[in-house]
Amino acid sequence: MTSIGIDLGGTKIETQLFDDDWAVVARQRVDTPQDYDTLVTTVAAQIGWAVAQTGGNTPVGVGAAGLINLADGLALTANLPATGHPFPADIAKAAGQPVTYVNDCRALALSEAVFGQGKDHRTVMALILGTGVGGGISVDKRILQGPTLTGGEFGHTAAPADLVVRHNLPILQCGCGRIGCIETYIAGPGLSRLAAHMTGQNVTPKQIAQARHGDMAGVWSVWCDLTASLLHTLTLTADPDVIVLGGGLTCIDGMVDDLTSAASAMQFAGFGMPPLVLAQGGDTSGGRGAAYAAWQDHQND
Repeated sequence: MTSIGIDLGGTKIETQLFDDDWAVVARQRVDTPQDYDTLVTTVAAQIGWAVAQTGGNTPVGVGAAGLINLADGLALTANLPATGHPFPADIAKAAGQPVTYVNDCRALALSEAVFGQGKDHRTVMALILGTGVGGGISVDKRILQGPTLTGGEFGHTAAPADLVVRHNLPILQCGCGRIGCIETYIAGPGLSRLAAHMTGQNVTPKQIAQARHGDMAGVWSVWCDLTASLLHTLTLTADPDVIVLGGGLTCIDGMVDDLTSAASAMQFAGFGMPPLVLAQGGDTSGGRGAAYAAWQDHQND
């Protein structure tokens, strides 16, 4: 059986068709529309294109940033024009078939648990460090999720008070509406904010990475400590077998080693930390995770 996975982002929609061995056999990419009605019809058209390749009765998974409120089925999406709309239901209606809708970070966690760095482990956590911060947990090759579907919004836990005070960091309002979320410091824009606060320089994460052994050494050290504090909290909460790191900041050479050292220093004396590894799936991982979640739903029907 083939499966269809759609990686729905703020700028592009990539549709991937997987064969029985979970290799990509066809793909198509289009720009993401910036109005809701066109977005729905475009996603439905992508589903139609993929289903036509298979002859029908094919599981379809959509992986997208944001949350769905199970109480009313309405979406909360920062980077898509879908907030306040019954997005998954509208996609399914327009496509004329059921659709499995998965948060993109959770989709990556599932993909890595089944096919990637976590395939030999039972409990796999993903942490995405990019424009935002999020993740997910897979247990026994299934996404761990509860009645609110908010599990995995790791970036919206509180920043550690001791580090905020020690480094006299500004307390910022997050895009989620809360104040003092860890995302405001350790996401890509947060790393630049740290540099501006600590050095007065307006620099990009790439520039900070290039100078992390020189002028930006202090900024990088504080970022590592803040991120390590989150990793420690997640370990105390879920104690995963492995933590898979993804997102744009993971392109920084040496980041895994630096975070491993910082996280080990945060842990209780004498206790270990789960290994930190880079996501293996690359740009296929999110769509593959969504497709696999849809395949699992199909198996349960």
